[in-house]
Amino acid sequence: MSITIIQTDAVLIGCGIMSATLGVMLKELDPKLKIHIVERLDEIAGESSDAWNNAGTGHAALCELNYTPENADGSINISKALKVDEEFEMSKQFWAWLARQKRIQPANFIHSIPHMSFMAGPSDVEFLRKRHAAMNAHPLFHGMEFTTDRKQIGEWAPLLMKDRTDTEAYAATRSMLGTDVNFGELTRMLFKDLDTLTDTDIHLSHDVRDFERMDNGQWRVEVRDLKSGEKKEYHARFVFIGAGGGALPLLEKSDIPEAEGYGGFPVSGQWLRCLDPKIIQQHHAKVYGKAKSGSPPMSVPHLDTRTIGTEQALLFGPFAGFSTKFLKHGSWLDLPSSLEWDNIMPMVQAGWKNMDLTKYLIEQVSLTPEERLEELKEFMPTAVLKDWELAIAGQRVQVIKKDPKEGGVLEFGTELVSAADGSLAALLGASPGASTAVSIMLKLVLKCFPERAAGWQDGLKSMVPSHGRMLADEAALIKEVRTRSHTALGLVLPTRAAWRRGF
Repeated sequence: MSITIIQTDAVLIGCGIMSATLGVMLKELDPKLKIHIVERLDEIAGESSDAWNNAGTGHAALCELNYTPENADGSINISKALKVDEEFEMSKQFWAWLARQKRIQPANFIHSIPHMSFMAGPSDVEFLRKRHAAMNAHPLFHGMEFTTDRKQIGEWAPLLMKDRTDTEAYAATRSMLGTDVNFGELTRMLFKDLDTLTDTDIHLSHDVRDFERMDNGQWRVEVRDLKSGEKKEYHARFVFIGAGGGALPLLEKSDIPEAEGYGGFPVSGQWLRCLDPKIIQQHHAKVYGKAKSGSPPMSVPHLDTRTIGTEQALLFGPFAGFSTKFLKHGSWLDLPSSLEWDNIMPMVQAGWKNMDLTKYLIEQVSLTPEERLEELKEFMPTAVLKDWELAIAGQRVQVIKKDPKEGGVLEFGTELVSAADGSLAALLGASPGASTAVSIMLKLVLKCFPERAAGWQDGLKSMVPSHGRMLADEAALIKEVRTRSHTALGLVLPTRAAWRRGF
């Protein structure tokens, strides 16, 4: 069978939120770019971007306790929270820019929802009190509320306190700036927008088989059409590997030196999904608790209101599982086939240093339905098993990389790996991933197209007005961009009292 050769400027691999965001950015910056996007599945957003495969939390550090660790002196470190919140603000600016042009419909993918933290016991109540004081003092988080009043907590989230008869101390914080995001629907809208642009082609059911660096510096990307069996070669100046859990095996095929030592550890996710509409209607918040001692950050329990399509849903979890697949629709051979001489030792070292993760996974896999229910009842005392079902969520691949001092290191965030000349880049890792897609893709554009970055500054600032500035350092800028973003996206605006406090 002959091979079709296609000359293009860029190949984006994977039809998830990352490729969608990058594609829109690049076409805005240079409408003449020829872009081909390939996806192994026969649908867009079929893996991690799908609404049922992630929590849908617009990660802004408003409720996620793992972003605000306690220092040795008892003070609260909010530096990570500031970074995460600023990155999500950049995403909202980008989406608002698209919404003002009627290129996406905000009501179909993003909704205001209170973000809450909920803790029990004197020491954790005191931690939450200090966390609230530290965060509410910063303009990014003004307006966050704190209470230890059981009645008030019950008014904010009735299921948390209904029929709770103990005498334990409880505390909660609430921010009305929180959001629920259907990243699957957003991704589909972005690709629909891309499909209307010239020189942009989207190919579903296309499997990337190999890469080769050509003598002229371009990449030969070998692809097979899974429906027709046709073989294709894309010759491109730039390649982005945004294939979620499938990014690591593809990055290894590139043979770029920068990829050496990277490995991945797959973790599958599960939710308890509520079946009773009457219960679902009683909860309207995303409530995050505290991970148990010795558990990894991914294990933070939360009781989540979701809006998927026109339906409201209620999820609790996450519960972890283990699979050697790197994708939900992947192969059982994904993990063993990813092992290479340069990453075996880092993976062994990371595994040895993270025995708590192994222990956690073993415990999670062996949980009975009754034991999962007991964890839910810590949030919702009235929960009964018949009202909930176990649902399988997406597959995550945690990054393992080689560190000169520590050997193998397990990372729980995202990692952008690129060739020295910027001709190829891959995104590895998981949460907060989708929420920070715009920030990550901005970094990629600047890193991989340095020769054009200066000429693209005006375009970048039109898409993300705060680009090049630090929101956390400019209270007036926070007010300006947040007001514009929330207005365009139809989200709740900060209260006037909150603005008076900060500005």
